[in-house]
Amino acid sequence: MRFKISTKGFNDIVDITGEVATALKYSKIKDGICVVFCPGSTVGLTTIEAEPNLIEDFKEFLEKLVPSNRPYRHDRTWGEANAFSHILSALIKPFLVIPVEDGKLILGTWQQVVLVDFDSRPREREILIKVIGK
Repeated sequence: MRFKISTKGFNDIVDITGEVATALKYSKIKDGICVVFCPGSTVGLTTIEAEPNLIEDFKEFLEKLVPSNRPYRHDRTWGEANAFSHILSALIKPFLVIPVEDGKLILGTWQQVVLVDFDSRPREREILIKVIGK
């Protein structure tokens, strides 16, 4: 399954748990793994409690970890001023693997699947979901 979402960039966090669960349902796989992938070097996929205050805390943490407002050597290469987003994507990968049991994603009670767009501008992102198993 593939789907697209529009993002705002600058650590925009989008809950995609529903889309991932839907892909699993249509796959008819009962036991295996669900691989979620977003092509791009300025994006990440992870799990977090998608509660608004925690989302804001996470955005602030990412900004402190790799500030967007300082110069990086890579910014001179293309003039896009998005080196910080490439660094964050290297830390929080553009893929995620989730176990599947009895046709359900194995996620904690407060755990959602989120896409984080680190880029320095709005983007349209394509997400690919592959479910492997039996």
